[in-house]
Amino acid sequence: MLVRDRMTPNPITVTPDVSVKDALDLIRQKRFRHLPVVDGSGKLVGITTEKALVYASPKPEMSLSNFEIQYILSRMTVGQVMTRDVITVSPDLPIEEAAQVMIRHRIGCLPVVENDRLVGIISDTDIFRVFVEGLGGGHPSLRITVVIPEQVGSLARVVDRIAALGGNIHSLGTFWGKRPEDRVIAIRVERVDREALLDALRKEGIQVQHVWEP
Repeated sequence: MLVRDRMTPNPITVTPDVSVKDALDLIRQKRFRHLPVVDGSGKLVGITTEKALVYASPKPEMSLSNFEIQYILSRMTVGQVMTRDVITVSPDLPIEEAAQVMIRHRIGCLPVVENDRLVGIISDTDIFRVFVEGLGGGHPSLRITVVIPEQVGSLARVVDRIAALGGNIHSLGTFWGKRPEDRVIAIRVERVDREALLDALRKEGIQVQHVWEP
């Protein structure tokens, strides 16, 4: 799965000369957190967030009237408060690599740029949705976590046992175990008897770490 498959295409944008007040009103009206900033030709020049815009607002201890606060915000522009050094990604980047970029830079979204043009935006919420979908979250199925050695054929043994019992694998995720030589496999299985599957896995010498059913 690539970034282009889960990004929001053609996101709402503003130009640097838009007032902080108007940008904040826009974010709250449309109910999103990240707002790309583009120049007159549509090229990405910055990004701002609801949090950054709120922080730019006068502080309560300044004892200003609401009229004075609104006046200040209407005179302050997005260009004065936006982040200019924007980290971007290509729409053809694998989505897990985009997630790594977010983790590494501790950011909540990535503008998606192609041929110097903003074509989309992907957020941590989009990444979470992929994570939930990939692990079958919300799907009524038997969830089994097993620990297998990091060896060729180890996963096939688990899959073969499920198939032999007529089970269907709804989702499967692989993770590093506590030891470098281990892999943790989380599997959601349908149409298979719980105790029969557990017995078959254990007879195969497969370590069952956790079992959960909704």
